[in-house]
Amino acid sequence: MATKGRTGVTPPDLERVRPYGDTLDDGQVQLSFSLPVPFGERAREAARRTAQKMGLRQPQVYHMKDLGDDYTFFIVYGRFTKTIDYTRIEVAEVESERMEFGEINDYISTQIGRKITVLGACTGTDAHSVGIDAIMNMKGYAGEYGLERYPMIKAVNLGMQVRNEDLIAEAVERKADALLVSQVVTQKDVHIRNLSELTDMLEAEGIRQRLVVVCGGPRISHELALELGFDAGFGPRTTAPDVASFVAQQMVQRNLR
Repeated sequence: MATKGRTGVTPPDLERVRPYGDTLDDGQVQLSFSLPVPFGERAREAARRTAQKMGLRQPQVYHMKDLGDDYTFFIVYGRFTKTIDYTRIEVAEVESERMEFGEINDYISTQIGRKITVLGACTGTDAHSVGIDAIMNMKGYAGEYGLERYPMIKAVNLGMQVRNEDLIAEAVERKADALLVSQVVTQKDVHIRNLSELTDMLEAEGIRQRLVVVCGGPRISHELALELGFDAGFGPRTTAPDVASFVAQQMVQRNLR
């Protein structure tokens, strides 16, 4: 185990990490779920046994609510006894140097020599435009300007519920350099099917290699994006400079001038 540092506080052992609630390493976790069983004491026991099956020790049902139609909601506490080795975790990460607003515009001007055209959209049935608006709209998000304010970027926000075929048609007509696709709706993995369909259609049209294609959303990781044929995937807390830096650097690396 780790020894105490100069501050007198024992640092966590990153080779044996587990969740904690009140004190470090106590393993206490909280989870919530619903079961298709009628409200009552049998339902409580069913929830407790469900938590046991998940590997939690001493599970306790702290809250349960009748949802009607013989469904019940639960909040359960329990103790997680296993550990993970944090030091051996490797994840795919976007490999680009994050630049600031002025640096990005200067980079595009000097390295590409023209404005670049970026199309953004929520595709399929997704009507949640908050994510794409945060990246595209001039007012931006979290203190960062959106792409519409960048002098060297022609940013076109196509909005929500855009069909993949319509996005591709717009890309061809506008001679786009990059596509940004936001996916918030993820029930039954509809985002995976929709994103896969887009890259397949781009390949079929013969234009995939001349575009930088990026996706983002609350359940999007860079690893998933790569698996689906995208160049990068961005999750929560992404801002416009993150995306713009990647797009511009990808264009230079791939000679998409």
